[in-house]
Amino acid sequence: MTTRAVTSALLLLAMLLAAPGSAWAQINVLPPELADVTVVEHLGAQVPTDVTFRDHEGRAVRLGQYFDGRRPVLLNLVYHRCPMLCSMVLNAVLRVLAQTRWSVGQEFDVVTLSIDPRDTTEVSAQKRQRVLRTYNRTTAARGWHFLTGDEASIRRVTEAVGFQYRYDARQGQYAHPAVTTLLTPSGRVGRYLYGIEYREADLRLGLLEASEGRSVTTVERLILYCYHYDPQGKRYALLATRVMRLGGAVTVVLMAGLLGTLWLRDRRRKEPQPADADTAPRITGQGLG
Repeated sequence: MTTRAVTSALLLLAMLLAAPGSAWAQINVLPPELADVTVVEHLGAQVPTDVTFRDHEGRAVRLGQYFDGRRPVLLNLVYHRCPMLCSMVLNAVLRVLAQTRWSVGQEFDVVTLSIDPRDTTEVSAQKRQRVLRTYNRTTAARGWHFLTGDEASIRRVTEAVGFQYRYDARQGQYAHPAVTTLLTPSGRVGRYLYGIEYREADLRLGLLEASEGRSVTTVERLILYCYHYDPQGKRYALLATRVMRLGGAVTVVLMAGLLGTLWLRDRRRKEPQPADADTAPRITGQGLG
């Protein structure tokens, strides 16, 4: 790069840094067609369990059959002809699931629903096969479901979870947010995970939270107790007051155990000891002369 180019770049950077806030606002303004492409969080909302779709084998299924009251469900809203973003979201899910001890089809299920009514069963089945091959866990085949359906059915689900998207007729593509939704075993919205890169801790804690206390060990309960969801940062954060409270409780228990042990030891030391049978005096009889 020439000296003149470097000087021009530095000058442009200085002008941008010196620009008023309104100038930056103009730079960051979304195009009008993306203004309503977002997620309006509906925490606690019930997804429609009576809505019907087609699974990867073309069978008519009700969405409610994937909520068994025991396992949470991870919901992906994508479409299979998406040129880039949907694959990035699915790949992000696959990466974080590979790091997670819980397995699809065992502790939780996944429903990947296409938002494009033009997606076919055949395309859905092919995508599912590639995903299962990449995930490579034996339980996934019974727990990862790929669904397609008509516009009305799709809209009922997206509206329930607050997933707002728009079809661009000019490009023949959908504009949509990058988000994964965690649903409770009864089909209520538990948490949202945003972006194309998920932290394993966020997924694990989100699933623990969405599981509504089912299949959660004591250690996992303690972990969940120490974390809370930060709606601004869109991730779980360690809550210092809870850690201090938990640490204080553990300290009290340990101190009580130690004092109890010392008290018992001191009490046993003060108790009179019974005579040893081997050291007690013996009376021996002698024969009469």
